[in-house]
Amino acid sequence: MKSSRLILFVALALIGFAAQASAQTKVLFLGNSITKHGPKADIDWKGNWGMAASAESNDYVHLVTKGLTEKAGVAPEVMVKNIADFERAYANYDVAAKLKDAIDFHADLIILAIGENVPALKLPEEKQKLQAAVTTLLKALKAGKKPVILVRSCFWANAPKDEVLQQACTAVGGIYVNISALSKDESNYARSERPYKHAGVANHPGDKGMAAIAAALVKALP
Repeated sequence: MKSSRLILFVALALIGFAAQASAQTKVLFLGNSITKHGPKADIDWKGNWGMAASAESNDYVHLVTKGLTEKAGVAPEVMVKNIADFERAYANYDVAAKLKDAIDFHADLIILAIGENVPALKLPEEKQKLQAAVTTLLKALKAGKKPVILVRSCFWANAPKDEVLQQACTAVGGIYVNISALSKDESNYARSERPYKHAGVANHPGDKGMAAIAAALVKALP
């Protein structure tokens, strides 16, 4: 009887520990407008989530978070940041200063979803600079710890950019998630789901595209 009670006690303690560990899990999403974009009247965008999902719950960030919650039984702590400014000026971007809050967050899971706003890479030197910048960014976010890192390819497939993202991902021991095939399917675009006044918004992934991105990321997790 005492042995049975001890086994039950240990089992309950382990369950409690697992729940506590899950509750402390931190997830960092870094991206651009596909990850999060605030309201912007001049392009007729009223949301404050991943453009152009029909609702916050339908963007890839919230779908991934939902998937992680269902797996662990507890919702993770989440930080979401738009770093389009890094994409546009990566060569001279001060990661330590501009992303201090993200670094100090000490995420257990980092999901990097960038590339779409990076200017075209026409020269080898430009590819080298981008690779160095993304690698530096990821190393800073690791902050001496061992988080799981997912680096997603561009939604709008771009071989030079995707190659660089994959190389930077490999350099930090991350997991590269190739979603380039999604852009070949017109039904993944928001314009296929509803009319938009602005072509740029319409060119973003719609609900189906967001779901496909989320599914690829969750599937890639160890």
